[in-house]
This record gives sequence, structure tokens and C-alpha cells, in this order.
Amino acid sequence: MEKELLKGGEFLVKDSAPESVFIPEDTTEEQKMMSEMVGEFIEKEIWPNLDAIDKQSSDHSLTIKLLNKAGELGLLGTAIPEEYGGLGEDFNTNTILAMAMGPSHSFGVSFAAHTGIGTLPILYYGTEEQKKKYLPKLVSGEWKSAYCLTEPTSGSDALSAKTTATLSEDGNYYILNGQKMWITNGGFADILITFAQVDGDKFTCFIIPTDSEGFTKGEEENKMGIKGSSTRALFLDNVKVPKENILGEIGKGHYVAFNILNIGRFKLGAMTTGGAKKFISIAVNYANERKQFGKTIGSFGAIKHKLAEMAVRTFVSEAAVLRTSGLIDSMVKDLMKDGMPYSDALIKAAEEYAIESSIMKVFGSEMLDYVVDEVVQVHGGYGYSEEYPAARAYRDSRINRIFEGTNEINRLLIVDMLVKRSMKGRLDLMGPAMGVQKELMSIPTFGEEPEGILAKELKAIDNAKKAILMIAGSAVQKFMQKLADEQEIIMNITDMLIDVYVSESAILRTQKLALRDEQAAAPFIDMTRIYVSDALERINNFGKHALAAFAEGDELKMLLLGLKRFTKFDPVNTIQLRRKIANKMLEANEYCF
Repeated sequence: MEKELLKGGEFLVKDSAPESVFIPEDTTEEQKMMSEMVGEFIEKEIWPNLDAIDKQSSDHSLTIKLLNKAGELGLLGTAIPEEYGGLGEDFNTNTILAMAMGPSHSFGVSFAAHTGIGTLPILYYGTEEQKKKYLPKLVSGEWKSAYCLTEPTSGSDALSAKTTATLSEDGNYYILNGQKMWITNGGFADILITFAQVDGDKFTCFIIPTDSEGFTKGEEENKMGIKGSSTRALFLDNVKVPKENILGEIGKGHYVAFNILNIGRFKLGAMTTGGAKKFISIAVNYANERKQFGKTIGSFGAIKHKLAEMAVRTFVSEAAVLRTSGLIDSMVKDLMKDGMPYSDALIKAAEEYAIESSIMKVFGSEMLDYVVDEVVQVHGGYGYSEEYPAARAYRDSRINRIFEGTNEINRLLIVDMLVKRSMKGRLDLMGPAMGVQKELMSIPTFGEEPEGILAKELKAIDNAKKAILMIAGSAVQKFMQKLADEQEIIMNITDMLIDVYVSESAILRTQKLALRDEQAAAPFIDMTRIYVSDALERINNFGKHALAAFAEGDELKMLLLGLKRFTKFDPVNTIQLRRKIANKMLEANEYCF
């Protein structure tokens, strides 16, 4: 293992060793057993009841019953320390469990809202009294929780919330007034993690019991998907909240909101990855069963392409999820060795890797949307029927690009965080960017081709990083403080960053496995070669769009030459490689990677 962890965002300017990344083959027997337990819970309790969950009455009694069962199994408290009734599992274990929970449709939404954004704020920011009062009952399932941030006029701009909190005359209570919207678990939650403005401008977090006088619920939202989850508007009309229910500090609610969202974004990337594996297996099953023109449809090249591409995107997503998880887990453990409390270490690590967490949210949600869309297509007309599982998967996936901050907001945040960290000296982007400028002005050197498994691909991704630094550096010089207004350029740069991060993650995962068993790594090598080849074409295209938006004349020509130089890659026979990947799954009759 590397002695020094990469900082958040540092993947752009520093290399990682294969030995430093966490991969599926590193999972312990205990982690595998717990993942299997979650899988059995979903197979026995969730999938047989999917229709009933989606069509349950407005009291959501079935979801409540299933959450209680999850509590009995300890699944509601895997991230909570033992002293508060939880299992106290480390971050990597919780990532693996989040992936295992991925195929649980609407239930997974209720589960994640309760165990994540509904519970973790108390663990991270609660006083000892608050932790002892609330966490054991949230872990057991006796109490259910919801997270109340969004309002009718404040969605992505969360800090513009209009809900007010006014101190009572006797100084013992805050009186809350306002409305919250799109609140998951809003129909049955016992406590609410709620945000309001104290004195009009101090954004503050509160714990509110739902049996408080003045609290009312709107009707259940009639949603496009995740129909089995409770989503309601909530109304606060002179709700009295004891001052000891302030979570964190007055005026610092944004720390609670945004650090919890960092973890939520990462976990969403993990869950979408786990969901994709299940839905690919469904598509493979159908491709092996359905016959047309005297053959199973899985024997046709067009279907093989779809199956393989679904697998490739899911494989690289898992590689990036576990790489990110390993970074967070290692930082938490290092901080705790230095004496930092567990909850504080988690907050610090979540903030440090906020860039990578946003990348996983964007990539995972868009990867799953691609997968379920192709699952419908593989099923043909049956995919459009509610009698088959593809239709529900398609509907339920769509919300993920909106949850936890829209993908557009996250794309803007990724570059914004990189630039701000560079300006504050947290991240050295200037030195490497200057190095790229010097390289552009020099005569290209043609050294020996790199040798080793995926060495060419790794060198190509290192060059793609130079393309990002070149374009981002030029854009910053061009627009300075006004770069934030150039959202299209920022999003092109972000898409380059995302492809670089997941490509490098796939390379490192595969190289680490190949060091142990090169034969076992063979299909992963094929999938990585496919993804990197396609990613470099996309990176070149994103770069051209960005450059054409702000450069012209000789400057544009020079930058385009640099982009071509940094994204050059020999053609790969991806058709042949995809057929190999598809054939392997068709033989196994499932996603087998």
C-alpha cells in the first residue's frame, strides 16, 4: 500500500499504484457473508413483493414492516458504532452492502433515506445526548427518519430556504414555519432532519419529531417511478422545537447538509452499480431464452454489443466505486489512529473526497440509466410490458440523475471544487499545468512503447490528464472569475475528468488482479481496453467542443493540435472484444464479472 494517500481530486496530477486500490477481490469472508445476507433479504422479502410495495396503501405499512425486518437483521445500523446499537462496520463494508442493496427498487430508496441522510447527520453532528436518544431507535427500526432540505423555491439552491426558525420569548424553543417538498419517507417518518433560517439568515439544522403540534403532511406524490417509496410535502405551522434539538451549530447547517450529501452521492453510485449487475443478468437470461429467426437473440451481434457495453460500463463503475471507498476508508482509519473520533473522521474524509463522490453519483446514475434502457430494448415489446421486470427498472432508475443534487449541479461542482482547492493551495494544479504548457512548446519525443498489462492504456490516460489541464488552464486564463458562467465549457471538462477517473480505476483494478492471477484477469483486460478506447474518443470530442467555445485563430489551432497529441490512441478491435465479453455472460447466463 502507498504510505501517502492521494488527496481528493489529486488523481488528475498524480499516479496511483495498483496495490493501493481496493478491489472486489480484496473483500473479506465477513464482508462476503454480509453481502450475501443482503442479497437473500432482497430475493426473499423484496422481489416477491415488488408489486405489493408499489401498490401499497398510503400508510406504507409494507415498507415499514420490511424496514423493521431489516432492523432485526442489523441492516439499519451497519455504519453506526456498537455503543449506539449498530454493527460498527467500516466504510468499505458499508460500500459493499450498498451495492448489494442496489436492486431493491422503491424499498432501496426508503432504506437509503433512513440509514443515510436520515440517520448519519445525528451520528456526525449530534451531541452525545442526541446520539444516545435517537440512534438506537433508528438502528432498530423503532423510529424511521427523513431528511428535509428541499422547498418549493429552493432545490439545487438549498441555502435559499425560506423556512424560518424564531426563538420563543422564554428562550427554550424555536418556532418553525415553512414547507418542505419531495421528502422521501415523509409519510411515515418519526423524526425529521430539517433545515431552517434562524433570524432570517442563519441556515441551521434541527431534529423534529413528527408528533409535534403544528406538523402536517401533504398527499403522496404520484410519481413516474419509485412508486413504493413515500414522497410528500411537509408543512410546519408554528412547530415548537426544543433548542436542544439543534443539530450542530446555529448558522452552520450547510456543513450538515453538504457533508451528508457527499456521502449520499457516493452511496448512490454504489447502489446504482449493484442494481446494474442484477438488471444485466435479467437481460442475459432473456437473450438466452428468446428465439427469433430460429436462433436465440443472444447469438446476434447487435444484442451481443448491447450486453457487452452494459457489462463494460458496470465493471468500470464498480472499479471506481471501490477505489473511492478505499480512499475514504483509509483516511478514516488513519485519522482515528491519530486520535480523531470516528464521526469526525468520517466527516473529514467525506469532504476530502467530495469530488470523487460527485463523479460516482454522475457516472453511476447515467450508467444505470443506460443499462435499464438497453434491458428494455433487449426485451423488445415485452420490455414495455409491466408484466416483465424491465419496465419497472426503467422507471425507477430515472430519479437517480435528480437525487442528491442534479447531475448538472454535480458536474459544475466537480470543476468548481478543483479550481477552489487549487487557489487555496490544497491541490497543486498550477505546476502540472505549467509543465503541460512547456511540453506543448517542445518537440515531441518518441520513446519506447510502454510494456506490461494495460501499460499503453495507462499511458494514454496519463496523456488525457494533460489534455484536461491544458483546456482547463486555458479556460481559467480566458475567463478568470467569470468561468462559473460558462457552464457548457465546465461540463465538457467535467465529462473529460469523469472518463479519466473511471478509466484509470478500471486499469488499476485489472492490473492489481493480474498481479495475482493473470488468467482470471483476462476478461477484465478486455473490458478495460474497450472502455479506454471509447473514452479517449469521447475525451477528444469533449475537448474540441470546449476549445471551440473560447479559442479561435492560431490559439485554437495550437490547442487542437495539443488535444490531438494528448488523446492519440491506436485503434482497438472493440467488436471482437465485446463479442468475447457477451459470450462469457451468455454461457454463464448472468453478469459474471
